[in-house]
Amino acid sequence: MVRVGMPAVLAMACLVGGCSSFLPAAGPTASAIADGADVATDQGLLARYEIIDVDAAVVEALRGRPLDSLLASFGDRRPSVQPVIGVGDAVTVTIWEAGSGGLFSAPMMGGLSTGSKSSSIPEQIVARDGTISVPYAGRIKVAGKRAPDVQAQIEQELAGKAIQPQVLLTVNSPLSTSVTVLGEAAAPGGGARLAAASRGGPVSNLGGGRVPLTEKGDRLLDVIATAGGVAAPVNETFVRLSRGSTTATVPLTAVVSNPRENIFLRPGDTLTLVRDPQTFLAVGATGANYEIPFSAEGITLAQALAKSGGLRDVQADPAGVFVFRFEPASVVRRLHPNSPLLTSNFVPVVYRINMRDPNSLFVSQAFRMRNRDLVYVSNAPFTEVQKVLSVFSTVTSPIASGASLYSATR
Repeated sequence: MVRVGMPAVLAMACLVGGCSSFLPAAGPTASAIADGADVATDQGLLARYEIIDVDAAVVEALRGRPLDSLLASFGDRRPSVQPVIGVGDAVTVTIWEAGSGGLFSAPMMGGLSTGSKSSSIPEQIVARDGTISVPYAGRIKVAGKRAPDVQAQIEQELAGKAIQPQVLLTVNSPLSTSVTVLGEAAAPGGGARLAAASRGGPVSNLGGGRVPLTEKGDRLLDVIATAGGVAAPVNETFVRLSRGSTTATVPLTAVVSNPRENIFLRPGDTLTLVRDPQTFLAVGATGANYEIPFSAEGITLAQALAKSGGLRDVQADPAGVFVFRFEPASVVRRLHPNSPLLTSNFVPVVYRINMRDPNSLFVSQAFRMRNRDLVYVSNAPFTEVQKVLSVFSTVTSPIASGASLYSATR
């Protein structure tokens, strides 16, 4: 009977190692990721993704990653001190006369006034042609004009018909100078209704998430507060502002922490509060393989590894820690100016960190994670040998048991 020693078994395992591609695995090895960056074609090598080794210089370059900015997209111009009336606004006209017995005042009886010297015209909505109707003055053009200018125009039209008329025009529901608030507002339109009620205006005309802008000018956070605040956690909320054909999205934390991003809003803006929990995926030889929330404004790679349970001591390859991400071409251009993948707006990038290097512990604390990043830790090379040995043991164990039983029965 031929006895097979351990060296022979290890040699056999190494020979069988070519079959490791058929063995169970959580993902590619570190060498497979490095080798897979380029794929051979008839025309030569074709780049599929960029591999970038993370060091202090890479971390510093990533700090300049371009982000959306409300200030850069829309500016911060304060609106006019006195807004103009627009189509759809609800207005009320009140007319006073200097004496009794006029068009808008009660008649005198026995030399005494029997009633008020003023009259209020029922609330009107500014028509599409920009006009309202005033008795004895006809159709008055109000759209695009300031309230004092319209008052003077009505007084001029009533001159000679009413007794020294004085006019007051009140805009009860300034929908033309409002901002539409959508999404994760705690009570869309609720704050606006309270504001209207405090001014004595009709609450029913303030619908949905429309928030009228005040004459002093309102910044983004002012409008969010008027709309009832944010229902979702601040670190999970994004602000999406649309003005005309331009739309920009920024984290609400960026607006809170940077006053320059808290810009003035303009009539007709659409403000959408979007809840988007920041998460990353942990895959491979980590303590946990699932989608993990940031649970904070932002986290580093070191924190991400800690949240995923760290590297498995008996399985992980410390030199095979990777972060998969799509980066803007402008970022990749700073890191790899000659990359053949710069023809696309977003480039697939694999950041590689060698945790065997003590300096990587500092680098991982400065490397910022992005939403939807994928953290992958590959298996150590010896793990594959263990799998091969396990398969070999499963195959040879019945044979060894049979041989032992045969030897015992002889």
